[in-house]
This record gives sequence, C-alpha cells and structure tokens, in this order.
Amino acid sequence: MQITPGAPSPALRTKPREADPETMETAKKFEEMFLAQTVDEMLKSVDIGTFGGGHAEETWRSFLARAFAEQIADQGGTGIAQSVARAIGAYEGQGEQDA
Repeated sequence: MQITPGAPSPALRTKPREADPETMETAKKFEEMFLAQTVDEMLKSVDIGTFGGGHAEETWRSFLARAFAEQIADQGGTGIAQSVARAIGAYEGQGEQDA
C-alpha cells in the first residue's frame, strides 16, 4: 500500500503572523490565571512548613500562588500564552477570510 501526500492546505502554507501586543497581553493574563489556579491546587496538597494553617493560610495561599504563576508566565516556558495567542489569531484570520 502506498500513500501519496496531497497538496498541503493553504492554511499550512502561510506563515503564522505575529500576534499583536494586545493579543499577547490577553493571552499572558490567561496563562497567569490558569497557572495561579493550578499552583493553588498544588499548594493545598503539600506541607509548606511554618506557613501556618487555618484561615490565614487559605487567604495568603492565593497570593503566593499568583506570585508563582506570574514568575512562571514571565519566563515563558509553558507556551500556554503563545498557543492562546495563535488560537486568537486563527479566529481573527477566519473572520478576514469570510469577509
């Protein structure tokens, strides 16, 4: 059995355009929110030493999780913001093709 590739779709032949700064900022905020929730859930499951416990820990844990999330997002290692920006760009491009 021989499989011959067909012509690539026009969408695959075009180079993805660079996301505008507003789109990247929105995507980065989404990444930070997602990571903050993820880190907060992780912090609930580990013993973080003398951080306390009780109501104070619950209150300040979200601030700690948000700080961790901002640092992770600033390093850009997860790629979540870039993926979200590409998805937003794809929807923007789809609207241009329909016009």
